[in-house]
Amino acid sequence: MTTITKQSLGALPCGADVALYTLKNAQGAYVEIATLGATIVSIHVPDKEGRLGDVTLGYRDMAGMSTAKGYMGKVVGRYANRIGGASFTLNGRTYQLAKNNGENTLHGGINGFDKKIYQAQVEGESLVLTAESPDGEENFPGAMRWQVTYSFSDANALRIQYRAECDQDTPVNLTNHVYFNLSGPGCPSACEHRMQIEADYITEVGSSACIPTGRLFPVEGTPLDLRAPRLVGEGLSQQETCEQMRFGNGYDHNFVVRGWDGTLRRIATLWDDASGRRMETWTDQPGVQFYSGNGIAGDLPGKLGVPYQRRQGLCLETQHFPDSVHHDNFPSCILKKGETFESCTEYRFFVE
Repeated sequence: MTTITKQSLGALPCGADVALYTLKNAQGAYVEIATLGATIVSIHVPDKEGRLGDVTLGYRDMAGMSTAKGYMGKVVGRYANRIGGASFTLNGRTYQLAKNNGENTLHGGINGFDKKIYQAQVEGESLVLTAESPDGEENFPGAMRWQVTYSFSDANALRIQYRAECDQDTPVNLTNHVYFNLSGPGCPSACEHRMQIEADYITEVGSSACIPTGRLFPVEGTPLDLRAPRLVGEGLSQQETCEQMRFGNGYDHNFVVRGWDGTLRRIATLWDDASGRRMETWTDQPGVQFYSGNGIAGDLPGKLGVPYQRRQGLCLETQHFPDSVHHDNFPSCILKKGETFESCTEYRFFVE
């Protein structure tokens, strides 16, 4: 049984209060969630010795949580990942978005969902966070209301459920940008983790801007082949042999889930031999962005008082494909007026 408690983290300069909720299961493992950005602040699960430890990067103070780069632990949207050219056309109208990633839009623009203060409600053993985006915010069409529901089981599975509605047709892509290091935020690198992803293809990108070409790129014979467990650092050491890896400056690619049919399934597994922890990622989404933390900036002190380093954490962002608004052959990202967007992702933790 999960118990949920609340405490205050303080107020933002605008005066809005930020709350921290702790979801603790019957085993004593727990997850902390902040109402700013619906942020996963920490996930504390046992290692092979039975010791609880945090397996995420991020920030506990208001300065880091509100100003640090990298979206650590936050829900991103209205459209997670990139939209090429910072514009799209829908129902005969062209929408010009903010250019916050070169010539492109990343994670919803300048004021994306990572900056929202969510309204929180405890429903049984779940935490439900709700927010709204008015019509025209970041120049996206339609007034959108969405909720993110977190639950944490006695089996150490963190479930994230998304639900959204809009009064106009609009592109939607919601994910959480949590960074994992299964040895904890004090471990300087995640390159000794082993990764497996159930994908035969990535969405090919055409340059270092990482905008999809619309074609699928086979991973076989490249460092992107993660169909069998592979050391992250070993794949990164072969970066120069693969143009797609050079474009991403390492792993920063959307992997196409094999056999996707909209049902919840295991799509990735991450191992850390040092701690004995294993994490499985389950989702009903068609893609997952594996990001090897190539751009971690280390701009502010992290949880342990020191800045984070490049490749200290890894992301597995379950999602629709990047730039789907420009590729009819990709699964549609358009939420129709009167319809409901729903998706589910689980991060399940084990010891070996």
